Amino acid sequence: MNTEKSEKGGFYQPSTTSKELLPHPPGLVQVRRYSTGLIFRKFLVLGSFSLIFFLLYKTHSISFLGLKKDKKHSESYDSYIKRIEEGYLAVPSAESALAASRDYATHPHLAGAVEDFQDAKDILALFQSEFGISTPTTEPIYPAGSPESREATLSTTSKLNKPAAWVDIYYPVMNTGNADGMVVELLSESDQPIWKADLLEDGDPRDETAAKYKHSVPPFHGFSAAGEAIGQLVYANHGTHDDYNKLIGAGVDLKGKIILARYGANFRGLKVQGAAEHGAVGVLIYSDPRDDGSVTVENGYEPYPAGPARNPTSIQRGSVMYLSIYAGDPTTPGYPAYENATRVEPTNIPNIPSLPLSWANAKLLFEEELGGVPEGTKLNGRVGSRKVRMVNDVDAKVTPIWNTMVAIPGHIKDEVVLLGCHRDAWVMGAADPTSGTVSLHEVVRGLGALYKRGWKPLRTIVIASWDAEEYGLVGSTEWGEDFADWIQEHVVSYVNVDVSVSGSRWFASASPSLAHLIQRSARDVPHPTDAQKTLWDAHFDIGPYEGPVDAEFARMWDRMTSDEPRIGPLGSGSDYTVFLQRLGVASSDQGFGNTPTDAPYHYHSIYDSQMWQEVYADPGFYKHVAVAQNLGLLTLRLTDSLILPLNTTQYALELDSYVDTVIKSTYREEILPDLFPLRRAIAKLQDASLKLDEEKAAAEKAFHKALKKISRARNPRAIRRIIQWIKEHLGISAQEVQDLRFGALKWMSSMTESSFSEAHLCKSHGKGPLLDFIRAAKRVRAANQKLMAFERGFISEDGIKDREWYRHLGVAPGKHLGYAPTTLPGLTEAIVYDEDRELAEHEAARLTALIENLADFLEV
Repeated sequence: MNTEKSEKGGFYQPSTTSKELLPHPPGLVQVRRYSTGLIFRKFLVLGSFSLIFFLLYKTHSISFLGLKKDKKHSESYDSYIKRIEEGYLAVPSAESALAASRDYATHPHLAGAVEDFQDAKDILALFQSEFGISTPTTEPIYPAGSPESREATLSTTSKLNKPAAWVDIYYPVMNTGNADGMVVELLSESDQPIWKADLLEDGDPRDETAAKYKHSVPPFHGFSAAGEAIGQLVYANHGTHDDYNKLIGAGVDLKGKIILARYGANFRGLKVQGAAEHGAVGVLIYSDPRDDGSVTVENGYEPYPAGPARNPTSIQRGSVMYLSIYAGDPTTPGYPAYENATRVEPTNIPNIPSLPLSWANAKLLFEEELGGVPEGTKLNGRVGSRKVRMVNDVDAKVTPIWNTMVAIPGHIKDEVVLLGCHRDAWVMGAADPTSGTVSLHEVVRGLGALYKRGWKPLRTIVIASWDAEEYGLVGSTEWGEDFADWIQEHVVSYVNVDVSVSGSRWFASASPSLAHLIQRSARDVPHPTDAQKTLWDAHFDIGPYEGPVDAEFARMWDRMTSDEPRIGPLGSGSDYTVFLQRLGVASSDQGFGNTPTDAPYHYHSIYDSQMWQEVYADPGFYKHVAVAQNLGLLTLRLTDSLILPLNTTQYALELDSYVDTVIKSTYREEILPDLFPLRRAIAKLQDASLKLDEEKAAAEKAFHKALKKISRARNPRAIRRIIQWIKEHLGISAQEVQDLRFGALKWMSSMTESSFSEAHLCKSHGKGPLLDFIRAAKRVRAANQKLMAFERGFISEDGIKDREWYRHLGVAPGKHLGYAPTTLPGLTEAIVYDEDRELAEHEAARLTALIENLADFLEV
């Protein structure tokens, strides 16, 4: 049983070797329309001409970082890019990162709260300041669905000529807890309370912010069901699918019981889902020090804040949404949560109550009711003799949330690089998500410094500070559902950061097409604390503390680590989910996570605090800076590369390993369908991708060659001819063509297929460097459109069986894990969970058809 990725930002790494996966409904595969060439045809001319004018401008009149170039000595594009990157890397600083963290992580910011709204406005002010955006008389804060909100996003790829920042307001249903109404108590045989849990974190005064805000957000579960439950206690280990099956197999009747489970191994909502499916009436979830590795009180370490071990009163809040079914606002699945939205009865949230517990309270329940603390994953099937009463007092209502956005228009407006981090936290969230927000803060400073010194991106950049991620990826999902068509037409890649720093080991997960790019950028970023190493080397870093670890924990850690660093696939648990697994946008995530020798991360507790971050997670804030530098390099390389740095061949080759995983996961060979057609389709895709690699290289070479011919001339006649052609055929005035940077983009917004013709241009001006240059630009554009659409090719309109919101047939969050990924989910889960050969054959067939369609698209 796979136990990977139990805690977001923790040490668990995603794996493709899990049996936690999903099947699919009947019907033919339909590749998303944006993956079959519509984008390619619709925007080919627009992007080609934008590219032409960008390069002509850079070649003949570049002014960057205060350096004017002599027109006779044109700079190579590679040199230009190098100067941009060097200029960027010099900006993020530990001092700035530390100051930002002290601003953001020293107060609570629960989604929908007053402090959260103020943070949204503070981020808006940051965007305005760093990108030179004047402050309007009326705050640019728009209800989602309003004309102003729609225009703010849609105009970024049409008429936006300078940076713009705004806030979108969405209206999901969310709940909040009432501390006075939360109850966990042990009852006597006469049903009278004999012990009551305090359900509080102690707020040790040695951590000032933890002490100050210990009562600000009561321990509760997001989207948990309100109500009372009374029943005998049953320990269910991590509360995984396998754990429940083991209990049932041992003859334990879970009907009417209250489940006690520890955090880890799967998303907390799936612990509740599994309990409800087996008839349990309530769930209590606690943090177990056995999962803290070496740094425990038993190994002689003092509990925080006196030392690095877990504070026994710390409580992990968190969402209990059934994340494997769908993300976002539970009442508006698949469409945005506008204020006046039609709402449905949710199918992805619990109908039984749940509460989080501290280790201190859970330990007493073990000792009083279950015969002592269990060892390892032992499930002895014992049911408590007395009853436990629990009450979950939560109020669910429509609650406004705020996504803060900024757009930096590029020379090629209709290709967009999206970068984001969520802002809301369960309390202060110094690691989750403030560390990510701090790294994003430094990225904004770096890109803003470049912009102020003359740089303009080749492609448009949109940066987002998402809200309500903690409840279930709500802010990003609502925006993704709101602008789904626009995203699929325009977004090249999504770069995510969430927990930037919670431990010592750097990890990255991504679409396979981004793996090489991430590796290269990480090797170009210095290691945060060792000048002889790079960030890539931090794959092997460990924490400073030693000591024995729980045997089961050690086995789990060994299964998840390898001798070679790797960039695994993405499951869920952060804001990339809607972009990758519903809309088909190549995505990535990264940060420093925990190892068994790191100070335990007080996840979603008051002790995820600024003091803990400064003392134990990142003294000096050098890791925050390293992540910011890598995020910025990724963004710049996705933005300014002539050919998009997406490696489709790596992706196509990895598909074979995904099929291997399916076979390894099979417990009954007679259920396994004939996979030869699928293998053959994958081979076809690999061949098509290799040909695209050749075309990418040839197109870029031809472009530089054509550019060189034009740029050799002191007063290139070709440029004048281009301008004259535009004036004649598009009706643009001489004044509008004076500034090539902005004028070219205005011209392109009105250009259509019919308004441009190579034959017409050749007839008017003859053959030569100009026509070669235009053809080369179109060739680059065509290659980029195929690269951009590649991930879309894995999207099926039918979605995945039982959870059709997820539509990516290459990867999805594990059906019974939530966090960790399952590759080829429809096929794998038909075999592993449904054990249905007919369904498995259907899944194999539609996957084969999808991959063949994708191969055909690449070959066109």
